[in-house]
Amino acid sequence: MLEKLGLIALAGAAGTLARYWLSGLVYDLAGREFPWGTAAVNILGCFLFGLVWELGGDRMIIRTETRAIILTGFMGAFTTFSTFIFESGAFLEDGRILPALANVGFQTVLGFAALFGGLMLGRML
Repeated sequence: MLEKLGLIALAGAAGTLARYWLSGLVYDLAGREFPWGTAAVNILGCFLFGLVWELGGDRMIIRTETRAIILTGFMGAFTTFSTFIFESGAFLEDGRILPALANVGFQTVLGFAALFGGLMLGRML
């Protein structure tokens, strides 16, 4: 278990550095008038999440434990947006449109509320 935690931590460090490098590169190329760096990370993260999930599924090209390390460690640090999209997509794939829309709406609305709540609290302190 300790070895697995260490591998998740290392993968997380790699994901953090990859996010920093990629978003910085995209911002340098495209400018900062729109969050292109974040968008690039999130979109690539969604693609990579789907690829790793499939390669570790029925096809077993990636071992289940390795897939967990990549998705939890690397992808968790690279972007959690990919997990959010994957979970919402799983609802859609199962034909469960209402839970998919509820998940997107719930997390988006409450995410904005939490952001502005944190900003307000920070300004009061």
